[in-house]
Amino acid sequence: MANATGIRRSDELLRTGHGFAEVGPEGRTDSLIGRGRSEQLIAAAAMEMDRLYERICESGCVLLLTDSDGTILHEKSNAMLKGAFRVQRVAAPAVRSIASERDVAPASYKPSQHALTLEDLAGEDPQMLRNVRSAYRIADSGVSVLIQGPTGSGKEAFAHAMHLVSRRADRPFVAVNCAAIPETLIESELFGYKPGAFTGARKEGMRGKILQSAGGTLFLDEIGDMPLTLQTRLLRVLEEQEIMPLGSETAIKVDLHVIAASHRNLREMIANGTFREDLYYRLNGITLELPALRDRADKERVIHHALAAETGNGRPAAIEMDALQRLVAYPWPGNIRELRNVIRTALAICEGGVVRGIDLPREIRESESNIGPAMMPVAAAAESSCPVNPLKAAERAALVRVIAECHGNMTRVAAQLGMSRNTLYRRMKRHAIPLAHGG
Repeated sequence: MANATGIRRSDELLRTGHGFAEVGPEGRTDSLIGRGRSEQLIAAAAMEMDRLYERICESGCVLLLTDSDGTILHEKSNAMLKGAFRVQRVAAPAVRSIASERDVAPASYKPSQHALTLEDLAGEDPQMLRNVRSAYRIADSGVSVLIQGPTGSGKEAFAHAMHLVSRRADRPFVAVNCAAIPETLIESELFGYKPGAFTGARKEGMRGKILQSAGGTLFLDEIGDMPLTLQTRLLRVLEEQEIMPLGSETAIKVDLHVIAASHRNLREMIANGTFREDLYYRLNGITLELPALRDRADKERVIHHALAAETGNGRPAAIEMDALQRLVAYPWPGNIRELRNVIRTALAICEGGVVRGIDLPREIRESESNIGPAMMPVAAAAESSCPVNPLKAAERAALVRVIAECHGNMTRVAAQLGMSRNTLYRRMKRHAIPLAHGG
């Protein structure tokens, strides 16, 4: 146990006979154990700790009563939950919990309802850091942005974060998933309509998403799924900065800023005649590529962030190291969306706020078979022909570990180690790490 928390009884509390106050490392404890270490006061404090612990015994907390030298005078803990690291807030009396970090990783608190910032999304991945630098530079430039990335990689979250750092941040951010709206309704959803424009229309009409986003940002997700006829009309709106609602004879000027996104290869769609080339170049001022979760160099940090974001109900949470390692090893075909669903479910069913391996889906618990073959050659290389020089051995072990973490992706390995690919290959050759296993 480290950083033991002392507990003292203030003069007022001594008079009333209720509660104890927390004492930091510099706090005075004279009233508790000064003047001859009063056995009566220590016994009273221990009894109060016992009553308090009955209220929080399932939390994994450890309560310690110490003197000013750090000597433990009384301890209350649950051996079954002793490995859980958390900060448990309780009503007065307030006591800070102490626990081991050896087997359990803590989750910091970040309310899930708060919008993610560009810094949150960047993490420590080189590709995401480049995306964020570009996003800051063009946020107010008027340059059109196309975000490409696999489904579930956080394209909408990135677009919203860009909106929040722009001068449009106090105006609406309106997101439209072009793949989720029926083709017969997408025109009215985007452009709106006047009263009585068609059978079944609202009698008061409707402002379309484009008009709702005026002055702010319109995010068109899965733009590749927009019908060709609407692509033509959208191009005209982008060029003219005005819309014509259905049933209207008067165009409406609109201050329009569009961020588009797609998981499809739009160039291939252009070649196949399913996406307009002129619209592509109108939307593609700059393309930002979001990597799949399995390719991120900071996957563990993303997992910790997702865990923290899902503790928005105020309950502290933690995750066992074994469970964390399984999450890191899993290839995440559904990317960040899948990760958040897994974390949310695990937190809902786990005991004591600690996510364990048993709380994870079967495909994650058994994910070793998915990555084992890819990492076995690197692991074997680590065990063979180990250099005698301790410094060389340490450098070789570090190289092998990073190669394994990056699944043999040499570009990511070089970026994570802060060296060029040529330098990386030279060091691999020096340490007899097979290039074939480096990918």
